[in-house]
Amino acid sequence: MAVVAAGAASADLVIGWCIFGLLLLAILAFCWIYVRKYQSQRESEVISTITAIFSLAIALITSALLPVDIFLVSYMKNQNGTFKDWANANVSRQIEDTVLYGYYTLYSVILFCVFFWIPFVYFYYEEKDDDDTSKCTQIKTALKYTLGFAVICALLLLVGAFVPLSVPNNKNSTEWEKVKFLFEELGSSHGLAALSFSISSLTLIGMLAAITYTAYGMSALPLNLIKGTRSTAYERLENTEDIEEVEQHIQTIKSKSKDGRPLPARDKRALKQFEERLRTLKKRERHLEFIENSWWTKFCGALRPLKIIWGIFFILVALLFVISLFLSNLDKALHSAGIDSGFIIFGANLSNPLNMLLPLLQTVFPLDYILITIIIMYFIFTSMAGIRNIGIWFFWIRLYKIRRGRTRPQALLFLCMILLLIVLHTSYMIYSLAPQYVMYGSQNYLIESNITSDDHKGNSTLPVPKRCDADAPEDQCTVTRTYLFLHKFWFFSAAYYFGNWAFLGVFLIGLIVSCCKGKKSVMEGVDEDSDISDDEPSVYSV
Repeated sequence: MAVVAAGAASADLVIGWCIFGLLLLAILAFCWIYVRKYQSQRESEVISTITAIFSLAIALITSALLPVDIFLVSYMKNQNGTFKDWANANVSRQIEDTVLYGYYTLYSVILFCVFFWIPFVYFYYEEKDDDDTSKCTQIKTALKYTLGFAVICALLLLVGAFVPLSVPNNKNSTEWEKVKFLFEELGSSHGLAALSFSISSLTLIGMLAAITYTAYGMSALPLNLIKGTRSTAYERLENTEDIEEVEQHIQTIKSKSKDGRPLPARDKRALKQFEERLRTLKKRERHLEFIENSWWTKFCGALRPLKIIWGIFFILVALLFVISLFLSNLDKALHSAGIDSGFIIFGANLSNPLNMLLPLLQTVFPLDYILITIIIMYFIFTSMAGIRNIGIWFFWIRLYKIRRGRTRPQALLFLCMILLLIVLHTSYMIYSLAPQYVMYGSQNYLIESNITSDDHKGNSTLPVPKRCDADAPEDQCTVTRTYLFLHKFWFFSAAYYFGNWAFLGVFLIGLIVSCCKGKKSVMEGVDEDSDISDDEPSVYSV
């Protein structure tokens, strides 16, 4: 029987890995389509394109590892609280190590991308703007600037490695003994603390990006889908009226010089401005005409009811997310040990919709994993929407816009770096919504319960399954590897707690702003551009 059970388990795992492989192919295909959709056709470069696709794929693969981690720890146990026949101590340990090494690999790749590869490619193309610069000079300059990022990464790893998670028992120990203790702590953790500290530092930056972009995208994306864009015919009518008005102003100014008198300097400046405005409006007219007659416009018009349905679905998911996050944060404020513990709680004292929904879905495999995957993917797509709507800023200075078919290589690199950071914060956001589920999945363990029997005078004890929680024995419940990376340092957890409140505040502000804003123009962003090309009318979204 044990052999048969082990064979069935192996077959299930093979099927699982096949599904995961197909998922990887789907992720790579999506990343290629997404990057090619937004990159500028005139400024596209092979290295920047490959870097953007690879970075975006790493972000999506890392986000997909959380439901895989939860599934594997849950799959090792039966619903009655017993381990499956094949899930002995060695097999369980191998599965845990495989997931842990997966996190090690992906997080190390993220560190490499954020601190070396993306900065190098970015500065390389910044230097390429100068035509007189040779390839060798470009590489040297890019390496010089990238070295600063590498130093920051090394400092984070060193600080994380030597920050002890416990203190020496002997308070009278010498300085040498204290230093020796630090190295013993480093050796015992196998570098986990160093990597965890570095990733937590990046997650903190990702939290700021999520507050800025994701919170706004959660409100803007659904409402934009529901409201749609303005009518192309109406915009053409407005544009025609603007052209007539500008032409009238030009004629009025030119009429002043009909008798041979020279125009005053103020009129010359005004005439030049009106002529530039007229050229822009005529280009806009050609673009609007192309969009109105294109098959893509007609196709999008046919999909309008579907977009409204998707918008309603997305706003419902956003409300589920926000209400659950609010109740979870309120629970931490009321029942946690405070800031010194990082506002960590085990389980939930206040029920939130997601926490109630996941246990119900666990009874029908794999609905709970589908819901978690939907929330993670929604988190990523709303982040993309927020970056597209807001653009990339450095404080009050706009650096880049994200536009279909017109995004510069440097802007795509920034986009992928921001998404990498946001994905790191996604795991903590999901943990905030359902801490017990993220820690243990659907695992149960057995406890002895006293039962009174009518046949026998007295009480008897029977093993009864109970949902795994912080009180469960360590050998009965397996903690997900995600949790190990989330709570190594209490001060990061405290920062994430306050970040959640800021996230909720920005979401409400974004919701009010999105409701007050009118419909988007089919030519949004064109009027502000000074490099409009006559031969690229098809790049604007409709």
